[in-house]
Amino acid sequence: MMVLYSGTTCPFSQRCRFVLFEKGMDFEIRDVDLYNKPEDISIMNPYGQVPILVERDLILYESNIINEYIDERFPHPQLMPADPVMRARARLFLFNFERELFAHVQQLERRDQTRDLAKLVEHARTQIRDRLTQLSPIFIKNKHMLGDDFSMLDVAIAPLLWRLDHYGIEMPKSAAPLLRYAERLFSRPAFIEALTPSEKVMRR
Repeated sequence: MMVLYSGTTCPFSQRCRFVLFEKGMDFEIRDVDLYNKPEDISIMNPYGQVPILVERDLILYESNIINEYIDERFPHPQLMPADPVMRARARLFLFNFERELFAHVQQLERRDQTRDLAKLVEHARTQIRDRLTQLSPIFIKNKHMLGDDFSMLDVAIAPLLWRLDHYGIEMPKSAAPLLRYAERLFSRPAFIEALTPSEKVMRR
């Protein structure tokens, strides 16, 4: 059985929980206190971070790598495109999400907020807001990121969209199509099942 070591407030762990529930398979989730991590976390992941997936002798970390493995191991429903060209484009999107969105999320997740960091936090909020607003026109015609079909790109961005209030990010009116898309993601049974009690209270 797969075991996922997961942070209860970690957006990257939420991605993996979301995929596991979408697949409807047997798995175990072990909650990890992000501020008092057990020693074996650093043994399994040299960077000392969650999520970590363990299956027999296999140990994986990094949410996108974990999720692609789960998708290939349990291909129904398939979350990465079957076509090699589309799959490559999806991976490029995922890479861009990390560089343009989730790099700033790391800043917002830091606990050691001081006055010196206030400008960095505000910069992170602005960068996320502006980048998401640029994505919004996609959803005027598209139901999901790649069209009609739910995919790994939707999984990857959902935890950030869920945390907009929590991070103090106010979206402009022009982002209305994106926010309607977010509500479609949040209504998925697997998304609801994957939420931890700590995550449920992040949205007003």
